Formats: sequence, C-alpha cells, structure tokens
Amino acid sequence: MSKRIALITGATSGIGEATARLLAVNNFDLILCGRRKDRLQKLSVELESLTRIHTLSFDVRDQNETTQQIASLPVAWKNIDVLINNAGNAHGLDPIQQGSVEDWDAMLDINVKGLLYVTKAVLPVMVAHNHGHIINIGSIAGKEVYANGNVYCASKFAVDALTKGMRIDLNAHNIKVTGIHPGMVETEFSLVRFKGDTDKAVKVYSGLTPLRGEDIADLILFAVTRPAHVVVADLVVLPTAQASATVVKRQ
Repeated sequence: MSKRIALITGATSGIGEATARLLAVNNFDLILCGRRKDRLQKLSVELESLTRIHTLSFDVRDQNETTQQIASLPVAWKNIDVLINNAGNAHGLDPIQQGSVEDWDAMLDINVKGLLYVTKAVLPVMVAHNHGHIINIGSIAGKEVYANGNVYCASKFAVDALTKGMRIDLNAHNIKVTGIHPGMVETEFSLVRFKGDTDKAVKVYSGLTPLRGEDIADLILFAVTRPAHVVVADLVVLPTAQASATVVKRQ
C-alpha cells in the first residue's frame, strides 16, 4: 500500500511531535511544520530512517508566509491526504478586565486565523481530488468556559465551530473533518501560558496524572485509519482525574 502524506503544524513539541513519531511508523510520509528550525531539523533526522520527511518552517500567523511555504512543496509532496491543525497556544490567565491585548492577539492569530490560513492553503488539492481528512485540535476550553479563560476559550470555541462548518461545507467533496478536544495534557502549553514560570506550570498538573501528547497521537491515528465510510466527527478526551474544565481530583 502506498503511503499517505500527512502535514502536521506545531510539530516541534507536545502533541504535534508525538503524532509525527507515531505516524512515521504507521505508513505515513510526513510534512513537519513549525517555527523552530533547529527542532524541525532534529526531529527530521530522527524520523527519516522510518519514512519520507519534508520540513517547512513558518509562523501560521503570517498568511503570506504560510501560503508561500505550502505552495513551495515539491510535486511529490503536494498531494496532502491528512492535515493536522495542531499549532495552538494559550497566553495569560487573567480576568477579562485585566487581559493583555497582546495576549489576545496571539491566541486569536494562532488558534483561529492560523488554522484558517493553513487549511485554505491545503484545501485546493483535497477538493480537486475529492479526498482528504482534516484533524483540528481543539480543547475542553472549546466546550466549556472557565474563569479567566475568556479569550482562550473563545478561540477554542471558534475552532469547534470551524470544525463543524468545515464538515458541512466539505461534505460534497468527500473530505472528512475531525475535532479532537483534550483536557489537561502535559506539554509546553502551561509553560507558554505562564510565560516561562516553571513553578506555575508544574502546579497545573500537580496531584494528578495528566494526558500526554502520545495519548492524543493515539486518537489521531485511530481517526485517520478508519474505513473510508467512517468519520470520527468529535472527540473529547480527559485524564481520569478530570471530570470537566473545572472539576479535577488531586491527590
């Protein structure tokens, strides 16, 4: 069986990196995307003995750069079968009246507009071939709003709405669309949210066993390997210790 091509944004850490490692050993060729060239190169070297790897370094917030980078793919890489919109971020955890406009812009530009820019660049080939699968990584924050989550939650509610809208609009083109919405996953997420404050980041996961990037990668692999007539539309996944966005059992 010929390998399918999967493009993964945010491939240099966390869920994206775990997904790259898993798909590399499960019959996928990979286009790895991220801002950090050194990490992209390191991951590429690690995985190139397992499958074909192509890397693209760009910031999803920059529409022109995103469009140009994806358009630059060699002919052998243009027929993308699976798009995994994983790049995302949280900045700050403040009540709305104290929120930073810079933080708001970062979350909306990456989580919403960045997802749209990448999708728009990839879709023409999928539509032309009447084939493809888009995986959007959302969050429990896109299902429930919590205190001080305001704009981050809004950005992830937007991801949920866009996922549903894509599924409707692309239905006529035989393109599957899946939303995966994790609860607490221990990645660099909290370190970014708290602007490098390690103590605060560690406390987020203290007293419980959070999800790992590998857990979400497993679900992505499951979704993209269903039979042609099956689409996993919407998945919410939580660590056992978490019952909702705000209810968590800590030891």
